[in-house]
Amino acid sequence: MESALDYWSARALLDWQIEMGADEAMLDAPLDRYTLTDTRPAVAATKGSAARHAPIPLEEPDPVALARAAAEAAPDLDALAAAMEAFEPCDLRRGARSFVFASGRAHARVMLLLDPPHREEDRAGVPVAGPAALLLERMLAAIGLSTEAPDTERAVYMAPVLPWRSPGDRAPDPKDLAMMRPFLDRHIELADPEILVVMGSVACSALMKGGGLHRLRGRWDEVAGRPALPIFSPAHLMANPAAKREAWADLLALKARLDGASA
Repeated sequence: MESALDYWSARALLDWQIEMGADEAMLDAPLDRYTLTDTRPAVAATKGSAARHAPIPLEEPDPVALARAAAEAAPDLDALAAAMEAFEPCDLRRGARSFVFASGRAHARVMLLLDPPHREEDRAGVPVAGPAALLLERMLAAIGLSTEAPDTERAVYMAPVLPWRSPGDRAPDPKDLAMMRPFLDRHIELADPEILVVMGSVACSALMKGGGLHRLRGRWDEVAGRPALPIFSPAHLMANPAAKREAWADLLALKARLDGASA
């Protein structure tokens, strides 16, 4: 048996081939390059190899469970706002201009739960903006409340049921409402109001059972373990002035509840 070439012998043979004009390494048999393809040859599967190399389907994380974990981990309102704003699964955050968390005085006796932001609220970054905000302040002032009152007895705190505007101000997807509900429940818990006012049709359908706002308004119910009263939103009252009489009756019911609790 011939011994293998040592390094220097192999180097000398390679140099000689280069001097003779060799510029390409050749195989022992001719190779028809016209028949070559880019397809890799199939590898015969052995028993059990398909099972070993088959991709394992990954379960999509439950966004509601993720939201619940993030919300429960928030020790205060500032931390909750940061967790909500950074919550990746909700696609609404990518199309909205502003993250609308809340306004008014936290820990007030009354917390308004509002419809999601529309164009004006998205631009201003507040739960209610423009003419609707002026009407809301007049409504609250009529029963001795204000979003700017310094004391918690007369103050009002408000937050939308979704912190981002839906594209084109369309009705929000129920999946988005369900996804963000744990954050809203935690928001109520941390703000700790005495009474909730569910103001608007989207807020009412998201939080209350038994029908729409027109059917439920004027009747006390419970949301997140607290008394809740559904009321028409300022935007609805501006578009339907005839509904102001019903809204005034609801405001008086709210005032009576607050006065009775204070007595």
